[in-house]
This record gives sequence, C-alpha cells and structure tokens, in this order.
Amino acid sequence: MLGSVQFGRVVFTLDALPAIRTVNHILAHGLVLFRTDTPGTLSAICGADAGGSVVAYQADSIDADTRLGWSVSVVGRAAPVTEPEMRERYLRLCAPWFEPATDEVLCIVPRMVTGFRLV
Repeated sequence: MLGSVQFGRVVFTLDALPAIRTVNHILAHGLVLFRTDTPGTLSAICGADAGGSVVAYQADSIDADTRLGWSVSVVGRAAPVTEPEMRERYLRLCAPWFEPATDEVLCIVPRMVTGFRLV
C-alpha cells in the first residue's frame, strides 16, 4: 500500500518534541527513501554526523466520501544514503516537489511496520 502513494509524513524529534514534515517518497530494496535539504533540520538530525535517528513514517489514502482507505506507519532508523551510485540513482528517482531543490537522500530501514484498512 505504501508504494501506491507518492507522499507521507516523517515524524522525528526536534528539541525533545515531536516534529512532522511532509515529504515525497519512493520504496526500494525494502527501504523508504526521501529527499531533504542540506543543511536542514532532517539532514542535521538524521545525517551521517548524527549517526542516524529513529523516526516514524506515515502515509495513507482515505476517501472522505466513502470513508474507505488505509494507513501505514513505519518505524526505523533514518540515515543518509552515502554510496555515490545509489545516492545518484535515488536523487533521479525521487524528484523534489518544491523549491529549493533538495540534495540529500535519507533512507528509513524499517524495524516495525503497522497499519489498518478502513472497510
């Protein structure tokens, strides 16, 4: 289901409080990948210097008229993709939706995946 939508929300800790950013994502090799800016909040929190960070990622598709749909949450460690060929590949595959263009790719390695369907 997560692969059927293009965006979701990454949840992370900022100054000891929960913070949320909407990002577009792709799925590849069991990872959730998204772009962020350097330097930026997510880059600083999840970047190589920080050693990665535990985050949550949530995406959904819910029809307000029929009240049908689904929601998926992924919890895992987010870290930058540093291998040059992989980084360039994912930069091409995950096009930015807004300016300024984002130049870092972060990946979430899922440790827990949960969700539900509204039927």
